[in-house]
Amino acid sequence: MHDKTRSDTPDTPELRRDLEPEELLAVILDYTGKIANERSLDRVLMLMADMGKQIVVSDRCTVWLLDEQRNELWSKVAHGVTELRIPLGAGLAGHSIATGEPIFIDDAYTNEPFRDALEQGALLTDQQTGYRTKALLVIPFRNNEGAVIGCYQAVNKMTPTGTFSERDLRNLSLAASYSGKSIESALLVQEIEETQREIIFTMGEIGESRSKETANHVKRVAEYSYILALGLGLDQEEADLLKMASPMHDIGKVAIPDSILHKPGPLTDDEFELMKTHTEIGYNLLKNSKRRILKTAAIVAVQHHEKWNGRGYPHGLKGDGIHLYGRITAIADVFDALGSDRVYKKAWELERILELLRQERGQHFDPKVVDAFFANLPAILNVREQYAE
Repeated sequence: MHDKTRSDTPDTPELRRDLEPEELLAVILDYTGKIANERSLDRVLMLMADMGKQIVVSDRCTVWLLDEQRNELWSKVAHGVTELRIPLGAGLAGHSIATGEPIFIDDAYTNEPFRDALEQGALLTDQQTGYRTKALLVIPFRNNEGAVIGCYQAVNKMTPTGTFSERDLRNLSLAASYSGKSIESALLVQEIEETQREIIFTMGEIGESRSKETANHVKRVAEYSYILALGLGLDQEEADLLKMASPMHDIGKVAIPDSILHKPGPLTDDEFELMKTHTEIGYNLLKNSKRRILKTAAIVAVQHHEKWNGRGYPHGLKGDGIHLYGRITAIADVFDALGSDRVYKKAWELERILELLRQERGQHFDPKVVDAFFANLPAILNVREQYAE
């Protein structure tokens, strides 16, 4: 399967040389160390792509994974492109994964054995992007049970030869052997986190359903909190964390009597005092967990009714004394609650809600969070529409 037909080298950045053995070892040790300490699947895939690219001195490197549920191959990271999805069995990646065999292509435009796959894959992509594919190397990788779960696809060898060699195959196969096991670990972590997320949403929905509020309320609050977190400069990991934790903000309502939760009119002073205890009840339910998500949820549960001016509850915290997670969830919760029908009120019109948020800037709400809210209002309104009742 090693086609030795060649054409002129495509117009690419200046040519480089293959790595010396000690350089190769340094690259592998560097990246395998980073991958071993990484829990995020997206970052594992990016590190793998970068490692593969350096090991074989290619212009681009794509990491394809098998999605058996959707009968597709997908790549979250591919140098020069965004997420890709293709039918299972399509292109060179599909062929390599199906057969478990590596593929060499020295020139995509003159190769005949894989003509159909190339025309449906690399050559078609070239027409759409203007990129010029020449040499390709595809190597499958396996999990701990030996099942093929994905492949590396290196594009355009950046040395004077312009073609991938048996040495490249050996070196990338070594990386693929390690990477397959790392991906399996990252996929397991992702599955665990997705399970945690489902449990948290379900628990959040239980809290809301006790007060006749909808499951979509917790979904909207989660999405609003995520948008605001990114708008305030939190990194992706922390924004994701808050998105997973914020649905638990009212979990403490599970312990509030129905007579209070379902009361159609205003609460008496005594009833309101009892209602306020849902914050500390939620905190006490969650505070002893060692899981980062549930620790974050505990903060949100106890602080989402605190106010910037110190007049909130349960502890009268003020300003920066309120955790940012609580300040973010506070405005997300109020915005959604005011825009929804409740047993004690009808939904407010949007402009009335926005005017209240402006008025409460520096009073109920952190001014910076209010500013981030209005800066990201189009995205917030899109979520509101997407998860409408």
